[in-house]
Amino acid sequence: MKLVILPAALLALGMPLAFAQTVPPAIQTALADSARPATDTERDVARHPGEILAFAGIKPGQKVADFVMGGGYWTRILARAVGDHGHVYGYQPAEFTKGKLDDAVLAIPGTYKDVTLSNTPFADLAFPEPLDAIVTVQNWHDLHLKRFPADLSATVAARLYAALKPGGVLLVIDHAANADPAMAAPDTLHRIDPAAARAEIEKAGFKFEGSLPLLANPADPHTAKVFDPSIRGKTDQFVFKFRKPRQD
Repeated sequence: MKLVILPAALLALGMPLAFAQTVPPAIQTALADSARPATDTERDVARHPGEILAFAGIKPGQKVADFVMGGGYWTRILARAVGDHGHVYGYQPAEFTKGKLDDAVLAIPGTYKDVTLSNTPFADLAFPEPLDAIVTVQNWHDLHLKRFPADLSATVAARLYAALKPGGVLLVIDHAANADPAMAAPDTLHRIDPAAARAEIEKAGFKFEGSLPLLANPADPHTAKVFDPSIRGKTDQFVFKFRKPRQD
């Protein structure tokens, strides 16, 4: 039996219930996993992981990557969602960790046997097998930080495209900025113009399949840094789904 979740956020934002996602049993089970830290489960109400992974089409048996995994929130959910016949690759760039993952992240493979971690520089990004899906959350803007090469986002987009099987999905979530074709907002506000992000991902060959407005907040003026107490945890975020064409 499938559970249809109708998040309160949809009503609060005046959005049609047609945007609600049916959350498959495998993802429901993943969210109910007792191994998840309390700090993770407390974030579920705001992050809507069930609906988002349903939108991405995550299924048991898939090979999936969590690109720029941070503390492993999405990695842990994905590990249970793909099940024993699937596999998850948690990737955290060496540029963000000074070459060393923290203990909480290193414990993930011990808890979830079908998880492989990697901590290479962006320039060495690669996965050992073709993937069904790649999920990246609140990280695309980081590819435009001034300390990185100007072409890093194009390089990464191309590598993610190459990593996916034909028909594979790339799910991108990030903090929205106002129109910013020059990409100034990523470095100053840790946000990115959704239209600009979409354009550069499509340029790599991906086809845009749609968006999910669950994390939208029209009250966010897009002018404050995402860490500002006035907006932290309440930013307007976009959820974009892209697909690698089945025939190149």
